[in-house]
Amino acid sequence: MQRSLWLEEALAGEEDAPPLEGDVRADVCICGGGYSGLWTAIRLKEHEPSLDVVLVEADVCGGGASGRNGGFVLSWWHKFASLQKVCGTEEALRLARACEAAVDEIGAFCSAHGIDAHYRREGWLWTATGPAQVGAAAGTIAAIERAGGGRPFVELSREEVAERAGSPAHLAGVYEAVSATVQPALLARGLRRVALERGVRIFEHSKVTAFEPCVRTERGSVSAETVVVSIGAWIGRHNRAVAVVASDMVATEPLAEPPLASGVSCSDSRLLVNYYRATRDGRLAFGTGGGALAFAGHVTQTFEGASPRAAEVESRLRTIYPQLAGARVACSWTGPIERTVTGLPYFHREGRLVHAGGYSGVGVCQTSLGGRILASLALGRDDEWSRCGLVRGPYARFPPEPVRFLGGRLVRAAVARKEGREDAGLKPGLLTTRLAALAPPVFVPAPRGSADSAR
Repeated sequence: MQRSLWLEEALAGEEDAPPLEGDVRADVCICGGGYSGLWTAIRLKEHEPSLDVVLVEADVCGGGASGRNGGFVLSWWHKFASLQKVCGTEEALRLARACEAAVDEIGAFCSAHGIDAHYRREGWLWTATGPAQVGAAAGTIAAIERAGGGRPFVELSREEVAERAGSPAHLAGVYEAVSATVQPALLARGLRRVALERGVRIFEHSKVTAFEPCVRTERGSVSAETVVVSIGAWIGRHNRAVAVVASDMVATEPLAEPPLASGVSCSDSRLLVNYYRATRDGRLAFGTGGGALAFAGHVTQTFEGASPRAAEVESRLRTIYPQLAGARVACSWTGPIERTVTGLPYFHREGRLVHAGGYSGVGVCQTSLGGRILASLALGRDDEWSRCGLVRGPYARFPPEPVRFLGGRLVRAAVARKEGREDAGLKPGLLTTRLAALAPPVFVPAPRGSADSAR
């Protein structure tokens, strides 16, 4: 199976953990070996080092979204309006500040544990690459200031944003200094190593087939007092709390002069968002949200391997960076995102099962907080994380099938038409505009003004 550029690099020379065979017992069983599950395992061991923790993963740890995303370590300030709506102003401020602190905590964790995840804290550019996108961040900035959150974003002139982003296609933008980039699969594999060092038993290639009465895989089972279910987009099957959509990426060959400085991340403000950054070896990694939509949330082979939209993503790359017309695109990949209506994750406990879902493509940093929440819920602790405003069932649900799938495809097509006409300096038609207006926040990964994708 073709994997992402990140996973190809991170898995080179590594041996997989064995699959689960036979019946085992544990205090806590974690289902899912991505960031969320691995951070949870580490936090559990921090609280109670003697705890017997088993983690089962259908592929390899980091094989899902954790090893395929853009590697943007972003805070939650750009989602402040949604946080405020779901959690209230005080809790929204606490979570946004905690997530901002987590950007630096991830870097410190990597340094302390010898994880070379290419961590660079050089900031994030939230930009406009078309006239209709100018001012997209204004509402978010105003909401933060009204709530007393200060000014995490610095407004840039057109000349400043074009210079920092490396292309005059950027017409406006703001800059958030407390943001970083990582090689995402190296971070996931580093977390796996730390979990193993702390005594977590990890079983890869162990697909879960049932959660009750025990966790069952194809060749074994785990009996545990508490089960943490954190399996990303694979939780979406027949789950109306999330819609599963693809995000697609390409990466160029190493460039003599990348247009972006290494460590700087950049997104535009499209509904079908573009997001991009340079790698340590000089490639430009470029992604686009709003790809394939999964019927009934079922993750099929459409979401694996090379991107079926590689030509479209490459075209967007060359439109924003025409100076790269001669640069060869070396690889592409795709992956699924579980998107909630609000764009925020949810956490809750039902009996012995602790659930997490809906990071909505913004999880490299947020999962470190999610691990704290899940660990507190799993241990029955009464603290700021178990009482977090995101500890609730899904805030809202998507329509039932086939409305979710057919409506999503219709709306996505309208968004593409609208943004295509806007790029050409033309006014979109009334029907197209009204259909596209249904998109935020329902069917695509980035509602105007929140810029979240598979970053």
